[in-house]
Amino acid sequence: MKHVLIFLFWLFVAVVAISLTIVLGERGAWYFAWVLGTVMIVLIAAAGTAVIDARYDEHHDDQY
Repeated sequence: MKHVLIFLFWLFVAVVAISLTIVLGERGAWYFAWVLGTVMIVLIAAAGTAVIDARYDEHHDDQY
């Protein structure tokens, strides 16, 4: 049953993606690049924050 639900979820995602492609037409590539770029910036910022936090904790652990 789990595999069927996963399949239906990805089928729904594919239908939404195809529908958006039809509706957006030539503008679809621009929107895709904008969304992809926004997601990448958020992920890079989160990774940078995690690295800084780990270094901060490591630095403060050495002082005690």
